[in-house]
Amino acid sequence: MTTAEELSAFPLLAGLDHAQRDTLARAARDVHHPAGQRLLVEGQQADKCWLICSGSVELDATVPGRGDVPVQTLGPGDLLGWSWLVPPYRWHFGAVTTEPVHAIEFDSARLAEFADADPKFGHALTLLFFEALLERLQATRARLLNLYRNPGETCTTAPLRLGDAGVGR
Repeated sequence: MTTAEELSAFPLLAGLDHAQRDTLARAARDVHHPAGQRLLVEGQQADKCWLICSGSVELDATVPGRGDVPVQTLGPGDLLGWSWLVPPYRWHFGAVTTEPVHAIEFDSARLAEFADADPKFGHALTLLFFEALLERLQATRARLLNLYRNPGETCTTAPLRLGDAGVGR
């Protein structure tokens, strides 16, 4: 059984007080998954989420004609799966373990019950997920900026122009 003390080791949960971590722990259980195990299938019902303790998980998106295309790798301290928060409660990405994973798995139905019963906990939980989402969006933004940067921006010296250093005279 996962405890509030164990959850306090994760920086992502720093915004929760002890009572909120205790509530979160009541919806949690330790799980282990071998490398190569599919955890999420895009379009299927989203009913849980995970806090990764060790190992790595690759998020992928289904691309017609190309299959499942990797989009991001998650590791220790990362949160996997927030599609359970938004109707129609279906996974928007797929995910597969790329090495053995130890994670804390949360039952989303219990989390929703706890949030409904205690709006302060629900608000803190929502902020936690939005913080994780914002970090993921910022990482995606950085990758896109790198992918679509102007190749000339990587040059460390100014390009020569006609008239410089006798060129073109």
